[in-house]
Amino acid sequence: MSYDNQQPDPTLIPRYCGISTFARLHTLDKANKCDIAIVGIPFDSGVTFRPGARFGPESIRSSSRLLRQFSINQMKSPFKDKIIADAGDIACNPFNIHQSINHITKELNSLMMIANNIVVLGGDHTISYPILKSINKKFGKVALLHFDSHFDTWDEYFCEKCTHGTPFKRALDEDLIDVDHSMHVGIHGTINDYTDITNDEKLGFKTIFTNEFDTLGLFGVIDKILSRIGDTPCYISIDIDCVDPAYAPGTGTPEPGGMSSRELFNILKGISKLNIIGGDVVEVSPSYDANNITSQLAAHLAYELLCLIK
Repeated sequence: MSYDNQQPDPTLIPRYCGISTFARLHTLDKANKCDIAIVGIPFDSGVTFRPGARFGPESIRSSSRLLRQFSINQMKSPFKDKIIADAGDIACNPFNIHQSINHITKELNSLMMIANNIVVLGGDHTISYPILKSINKKFGKVALLHFDSHFDTWDEYFCEKCTHGTPFKRALDEDLIDVDHSMHVGIHGTINDYTDITNDEKLGFKTIFTNEFDTLGLFGVIDKILSRIGDTPCYISIDIDCVDPAYAPGTGTPEPGGMSSRELFNILKGISKLNIIGGDVVEVSPSYDANNITSQLAAHLAYELLCLIK
């Protein structure tokens, strides 16, 4: 496959026509091997509030029909620079979290033998744990840049070790990430207790809370991220609820007071010099969405990740 024939020309074929892959790209079976594989993981058995993220990949792909070949934000055309293909979905057992985690890890390990990098469409945040297991197998320990309204570093929830509130504690337990170069961005809303903050600090993470954005300014936020991550290979995980519900209502645990979609896009623009090796966009629950604005945002964020991957 050549770099210049991956996406149908929207001036010749209307964007509402064609196959329902991400951005109407070719499927992986036509590409055989690719630079970046886009894969959906329709799993939401780890949620603690509103379910529905299992329908996220389907909705994000549908909204991605709007995407064209050139990103004004990143000033590049990812589909011309790299071979990118849609690898479809990884089917999971909705009644067994641990079986699903093992299955996701196995499938991603196989996928990453034919794809240099991956961008994952979720699914709830539980899936970041098996994703990081697979990322670690290929790249070793990586920095984690985590956009979210929640830390997701609880040790357990209702005696369950694997939920969408625990993926990064599990990743730390298995030494999958370089915590000295990892950070959370966009934490806001309410928590169970102040110890949620102190426990996360003890794990070694640094945090930029959303209420710091106005004092730091956008460039201050970007500088802190660049300083923390440095040259370390970096995995980006974006929970859509880091964005204010005014821009992203279609999620399971919305928290008012989040960043705007424009702020998030500008942060992603500002960190383009980082060594990004993969990413995910999770927690899109279409049943709570309004006119697909959350799915559209998620599709564009996934597109930004495609631009950022080296």
